[in-house]
Amino acid sequence: MIWSLCLLFVAGAVHTSPIRKTSKTEYKVAPQEEVNVLMFGVLQFGESLNYAYETTEAKIARISRSLKNTERTLQKLGKQTEQAAEVEKQIKEVIQLLQAQMAQQHAQTTKTKEWLTSLEKEEQQLRTKVNRLEMYLSNSVPPSIKELQERAEEHDKVLRGLQLLTELQKEDIESQNEQLAKLQKMSEVLT
Repeated sequence: MIWSLCLLFVAGAVHTSPIRKTSKTEYKVAPQEEVNVLMFGVLQFGESLNYAYETTEAKIARISRSLKNTERTLQKLGKQTEQAAEVEKQIKEVIQLLQAQMAQQHAQTTKTKEWLTSLEKEEQQLRTKVNRLEMYLSNSVPPSIKELQERAEEHDKVLRGLQLLTELQKEDIESQNEQLAKLQKMSEVLT
């Protein structure tokens, strides 16, 4: 529409006619060229306003899209933050469980060590008794040598059984110490 008006004025389709003289004042008519220049300026101003309106509208649309994208990003970040908080909570729970297991393993290891120490003492006492018995047998003639040999064999079997139990307990303690070390490493990694 603006271009069609511009073409009309440029082509000279619109002519100005002189204004009639009135009684007291005379009016001068502006020359056609000045009117054309003035109309062309008005048309250019209208086009500039239209361009400013269109570009402002496009900028507002871009800003609106950018705001929507920013809002979506903020929502995603909010969800990720919630998920991270949940993961952190789960990690803390796992750490607490690991620490409880470590404390339990430590207590069990301590008890096993104490029991093993008492077994070793009993084993030593039995060895001492067997040695004394052997010395007694070698120094004196008992009423029944066969009976004493049977007792010595029984004591020997008991000693061997205790030695086997002691070895098994030592292996168990070593295994528990390894598990405890692994749990401590896992706890250190998680914290």
